[in-house]
Amino acid sequence: MHVPGGSGVLPPAYPDRAAWGTASKLRAWQAEALTLYMETNPRDFLAVATPGAGKTTFALTVAAELLQRRVIDRITVVTPTEHLKVQWAEAADRAGIAIDPAFAGRRGKTNQDFTGVAVTYAGVAVNPLAFRVRTERFKTLVILDEVHHGGDALSWGEGVREAFEPAARRLCLTGTPFRSDDNPIPFVTYEHGADGHARSKADYTYGYGHALRDHVVRPVIFMSYSGEMRWRTKAGDEVAARLGEPLTKDLTAQALRTALDPTGEWMGAVLSAADKRLTEVRRHMPDAGGLVISGDQNSARAYAKTLREITGQAPTVVLSDEKAASKKIAKFSADESRWMVAVRMVSEGVDVPRLAVGVYATPTSTPLFFAQAVGRFVRARKRGETASVFVPSVTRLLSFAAEMEVERDHVLGRKNNNEDGDIFALEDDLLKKANEAEGASDELDAKFEALGSDASFDRVVFDGGDYGTGGDQASDEELDFLGLPGLLEPDQVRDLLRKRQAKSIAAQKRSQRGSGEEREDPTPTELATHEQIALLRRELNGLVGAWNHRTGQPHGVIHNELRRKLGGPAAAQASSTQLKERIELIRDWATQRRA
Repeated sequence: MHVPGGSGVLPPAYPDRAAWGTASKLRAWQAEALTLYMETNPRDFLAVATPGAGKTTFALTVAAELLQRRVIDRITVVTPTEHLKVQWAEAADRAGIAIDPAFAGRRGKTNQDFTGVAVTYAGVAVNPLAFRVRTERFKTLVILDEVHHGGDALSWGEGVREAFEPAARRLCLTGTPFRSDDNPIPFVTYEHGADGHARSKADYTYGYGHALRDHVVRPVIFMSYSGEMRWRTKAGDEVAARLGEPLTKDLTAQALRTALDPTGEWMGAVLSAADKRLTEVRRHMPDAGGLVISGDQNSARAYAKTLREITGQAPTVVLSDEKAASKKIAKFSADESRWMVAVRMVSEGVDVPRLAVGVYATPTSTPLFFAQAVGRFVRARKRGETASVFVPSVTRLLSFAAEMEVERDHVLGRKNNNEDGDIFALEDDLLKKANEAEGASDELDAKFEALGSDASFDRVVFDGGDYGTGGDQASDEELDFLGLPGLLEPDQVRDLLRKRQAKSIAAQKRSQRGSGEEREDPTPTELATHEQIALLRRELNGLVGAWNHRTGQPHGVIHNELRRKLGGPAAAQASSTQLKERIELIRDWATQRRA
């Protein structure tokens, strides 16, 4: 990593640059970003760094330098939640900067012992004029933490602009600068590209891929689970579907909702598997903890009950912005208990470094929320630590998992298109749920009744690749992957996953040869011909979708390549034999890991 104006490459840590005791040493990216900031001396600066990389340390180092040089004399930190106000105040105190987390704009003043205040975006929107007056009175540095929240609501963005337009300096921080809507983020620069769309422009970017190579964050292993779902619609119809198969948007949402139903077998099986994984991880990380991210309060309490039955220990339960939430999180962070169950609150910014196993048990599936949730598990404490996140086999979520290293910008004016696989397609209902408190699932609850579910191990997603052959829950294959050591470097994870997969494929082939079948026919003979062909088309389209997420090739290009190699008409006119041949070929591609 090269420092502007410097010579050579920075060491892994850059000592003696942290002013006022912010840190004994800075990470290389923090030192590089600090050097860039001090050399360019900007009024506005956007730093994009992956969750867990140390944005808070960077920002407090900048603040300490500016205070020391008398460029500023006051600090205002703006955060998304009440808990993060306290977390910032505690971090600043360790750096020798006194921040008041209890400041209210209507009060106007704070104790003279404090150099700055911490407030929320919602608090600023309530009384932006009071904050503007304070900003005008002092030379103020405004730190906008997770600045993309400045676009959550029109009033929030307008309030932030009005309150902090007079600021001497504004430092914007985010791990996820992209949004699923067209609301511009305050004080972020947008530049028009060749396609005519305006894209956010970061002054410094430190992505997950770079942080992984620097051993700043942990590699994340995604454990995906499928299964048969049954539910009753509002009209009284009973529906059955397999989680992960190509379905309409509504059916996918209802299948996922059924899987996450606390009374079904799916959640119990996945929580049990996650606890087995946690036990394996704790062999190498004795204090490793697990987190279940729930969609609502009732489900969170039910998941906690299930975990208590599985482990014999009562997990910590955090319900959004309850008064005791911060104390509960702090206590869990400091002890060695196994599990915490939370509703949305722990999805962003909250620092619990020992979290190493997660269960994504919320119906919210926007790229922003997923990135924030996974960000809770990537913070590395020492080399070799790995994180494991259990997710439902939903194509959208698996695509996010496969694209962990993609660096994204916020794009204004992007076409709202949800049919071409665009993960930025506008989804107002899901985005609203991601930004609301618990209770977001009430509307869905009224539309159907979950009747039953079971879980089966599907695959492992790591570094953009899929591993596994679709074994059943509690199969030898599942147990093999759950038993991966918890202390591995990324290349060791990759090598071990390949060996596990090769072992599973070899065992599967031996079994098929013993039964006289090369591969089980996915079309039962009792189905009518048209039903068999429809089933084959669904399977082929699902495999094409998975290959698309793995390689980035458009669906049409993949279908054309299959036809080029095997011949025949388009999938809609292909015979059952031709469809089976294409299914076999794309499976072979995946097995051989050919892109």
